[in-house]
Amino acid sequence: MTDKTMTVEAVIGRLESGMTLGIGGWGSRRKPMALVRALLRSEVTDLTVVSYGGPDVGLLAAAGRIRKLVTPFTTLDSIPLEPHFRAARESGAFEVMEVDEAMFMWGLHAAVNRLPFLPVRAGIGSDVMRVNPALRTVTSPYADGETFVAMPALELDAAFVHLNRADRLGNGQYLGPDPYFDDLFCEAADAAYVSCERIVETAELTKESAPQTLLVKRHSVAGVIETPNGAHFTTCAPDYGRDEPFQKLYATTPYAEFAERFLAGDEAAYQSAVEAWHEEQK
Repeated sequence: MTDKTMTVEAVIGRLESGMTLGIGGWGSRRKPMALVRALLRSEVTDLTVVSYGGPDVGLLAAAGRIRKLVTPFTTLDSIPLEPHFRAARESGAFEVMEVDEAMFMWGLHAAVNRLPFLPVRAGIGSDVMRVNPALRTVTSPYADGETFVAMPALELDAAFVHLNRADRLGNGQYLGPDPYFDDLFCEAADAAYVSCERIVETAELTKESAPQTLLVKRHSVAGVIETPNGAHFTTCAPDYGRDEPFQKLYATTPYAEFAERFLAGDEAAYQSAVEAWHEEQK
C-alpha cells in the first residue's frame, strides 16, 4: 500500500516533450485544469493530446504546446466551439485527428485492453473516413461479413483526470451525475495522475456514497494531487458549477492577455487572481 500523494509540480516534472497526453473530463466539465495550468508553466511541448476537448485543449493550443490533437470535439458547452482551439485549427497550427465520439471511446478501450484496434460501426458511411485517410476497415470473419472501422488504440504515455475525492492510495471517486470516461483514460495510460477536490481516508469514500462511485482504482494511478477548485472554471458537480462569467472572459480575451493576468504564477496565484477579478465585477 503506497502513499501516492504528489504536488502538481512533481507530476509535471515526470512529463517530457513529445509525449502523448490524455486529458479526462468532457468539454467544459470536470477538467483537470490545475494540472493543465501547471503544464503551461513548464517547458513541456510538442504534445499529442487526446481529449474530449474543452478549455484544456484551448489553453494548450493557444500556448503552442500541441503537435497533434485526437478528439471528437472541442467545446466549452455553453459556448459551442472552443474559440482558442478554433483559431489554432484555422491557422493549421497542429495536426488533428477528428473522430466520432464512439470511435474515440473504442480507441480508449483498445488501449485499455492492450489491443492494436477494435472494430466499431461508428464512422462507416461518414466523412470521418474521408478526413482520416489513415483509418482502415476490417471485415467480420463470420457469416455476416460486415465491414467495420478498425479504430486504432489511443495509447497514452500519461493521463490527467480530476475527481471529487480520492484517497492517498490512488482510488478516485466521482460524486456528480456522469463518470465521463476518466477510468478509461487512466487505464489506457502508462502513468495516470488524479487531481481531486479533497483527499480523504479510504473508509470515507464509501461512508455516504455507493461503491460504484469509486470510478478509478489505485492499480491504474501513479499519483494523487489535492487541488481544491482544481477544475475551475469548468464544472465539478456537486462541489461547484461552471464559472460562466469567467469562462466568457476566457473565451473573449486574447491568450497572451489572459495568460499574463491569470497564468503567470502558481495555482494559488491563479485562484487569487480569479477572486480579485470577481470582486471587480461586483
